[in-house]
Formats: sequence, C-alpha cells, structure tokens
Amino acid sequence: MRQPLVPRALIVLVGIAGALIVLFGLREVASLAGPFVLALVLVIAVSPVRGWLLRVGAPQWVQVAVPFLILVLVLLGMAGVLSVTALQLSELAPAYAGRFEKLIADGRAFAIEHGVSNEQLDRAVASFDPGRVIEIAQSLLGGVIGVFSALFLIFVLLLAMCLDAPATSRVLRSGEGRSAALVEALGRFARKTRRYLIVSTVFGVINAILNVIALYLIGVPLPLLWGVLALIANYIPNIGFVIALLPPAMLALLDGGLNEMVLVIVAYVIANVVTQSLLLPKFLGDAVGLSTTMTFLSLIVWTFVLGPLGAILAIPLSLLAKALLIDSDPSAAWAGALISNRPITPRAGSASHRSDA
Repeated sequence: MRQPLVPRALIVLVGIAGALIVLFGLREVASLAGPFVLALVLVIAVSPVRGWLLRVGAPQWVQVAVPFLILVLVLLGMAGVLSVTALQLSELAPAYAGRFEKLIADGRAFAIEHGVSNEQLDRAVASFDPGRVIEIAQSLLGGVIGVFSALFLIFVLLLAMCLDAPATSRVLRSGEGRSAALVEALGRFARKTRRYLIVSTVFGVINAILNVIALYLIGVPLPLLWGVLALIANYIPNIGFVIALLPPAMLALLDGGLNEMVLVIVAYVIANVVTQSLLLPKFLGDAVGLSTTMTFLSLIVWTFVLGPLGAILAIPLSLLAKALLIDSDPSAAWAGALISNRPITPRAGSASHRSDA
C-alpha cells in the first residue's frame, strides 16, 4: 500500500488550526457576518417564490421585487414586535422585585421549619435567581434586535442577493458537468435549509399560538412576548424549549404562585410534545442530517462565533459548512456518515459510495 506523502496526523492538525482561524476571524467580524448569513438564509427560504414567478413568465424585475418585498415586510414586522416586547420586558422585571423577596422569605420560613440551616438557604438563594432567567431571554431578544438594528445593511444585502439570484442559478447549472459534486452539495444545502426553515417556522408559529392561548387563559402577563420568544427559540436546537419555558414559568411563579407555574409548565410540555416531538419529525424528515451530538456542538460553536444570532442560525450554518467541506468531496463520504449517524449506502450505477445525509 502506498503511504501518503503527508502524515495524516499533520493533515488533521492543520485542518483544525485552519478551522480555528476561520472561526475566530468570523467572530471578529460577527457584526457583518451575522447579517450576511441571515440575508443568505432568507433569500434561500423565498427562492421557491422566484421559481414560481419564473415558471409563469413574470418579468425579471418582478422575480426580484416580489421576494425582496416579502422579506422586507417580514423583517420590519419582526423588528417592530421584538422592539415593543423587549421594552415591555425591561419594564417588567422591577415590578416583581417585591414579590420575589416575599416568595424567598416565605420559602425560607418554610425550610427553617423543616430543619434546613440558614447557611444552606443562603447558598440556595444565591444560586436561584429568576432575574437571571429573564436576563437570558432579554439577552436573546436583544441579540436579535441588535441584528435588526442593522436593517439598512440587511436590506442592501437582500436586494443584492435577490438581484444576483437568477444569474447565480444559471452559473450553478452551467457548472454541473465540471464541478458536479460541489454543485450538487450546494443544491442539497439550499433544499435542506429551505425545508428546515419552512417546516420549523410553520410548527414554531403553531407552537407559539398554543403557548400564547395557554398563557392568556392562565393569566400570565405579556403572553405575546413569550409567544415571540417561543417562536425564536424554536430555531435553537436542543435547548430552545427550555429557553422558551423558563421566563414565563418564573414569571407565573412570581405572579400567581406555584400552581400557576405548574400550569404553565404542563401547557408548554403538552404543546411541545404535540408539535415538536410527534408532528415535526414526520414533516422535517432527514432535512437536517446531523446527529444529536453534532447539533449540540453546532449550537455551541456558532453561538460562540456569532452570539445569539449564531444560536438561531446554527443548523443552516452547519449545513453550509457540511456542504462545502464534506458533501462536495466524494472521498469524504465517511465523514458525512459519521456526523449524521447514518451508514454509507451505495448508489446504483456509481462506483463511489456517497452519503446523501
């Protein structure tokens, strides 16, 4: 067997070093990279609209203007809702400071009656602060609002990408014979990202509506705010449900006591089980193609690089990296199978085995 000219260990180390350089470089320009990736993902999401307009013979300016206007309206709507709800959230926390102190005092008295020492109580109180939970939610909304504050940059990027979309499609089609693997990988990335976004958005809206109705019936303040948070957190893998649940649950505890908090938890769990656990996997299928470990690792890495927006875009960013680094290289099929936890399956009429995960 012929030995490689460069030791594999050196290739791995150089690859890791290159990845770290790229990630830290992106972190330094996160204020530009975040809006760029957001614009790219949004343009991919509305590309079926442009395709439909092309099929019906609409003029090219219509193919550009309609998807662009759709995205502008969505962004302006989200920016308005987030701005109002974040302002309400900032005014909400001080109003419950007295109730929180009374709750702590009642809990301390109850614990002392059952033999718990003051020192143990002090440590427990220091580690449990509902204000921190609200700060996490406010940080998430604030990070997204920070991106929306650069709306002019996002609008310019959206317009440029919408203008270039027809030409980009023609260029990719012209390269199918020369760089078939790369073109196929990019096409697969666009399809999976679009399906992931559309399905996640539909079920996220359904989940948010159910949560808002439940919070309104229970009597938790600002149900619309927590519905918006649930919709945004729906795009965050693994921990999104917890992020969406904790703030309204803590607020319910402060506003109506333990029974109200239990009702909120039960309502959120039921809505999450129905929409996320039973229905979503059937419609989403294998659109993500990432194992649970890789999904969680993606969340950590992209949050570190781009902040809260990186958590929301973790799946599309990982799909893009997978398309460029793995799916475009037929010899890296084993790596694709490894990160998706799916064995390599041979394709009929092909000597090489590639994974479509």
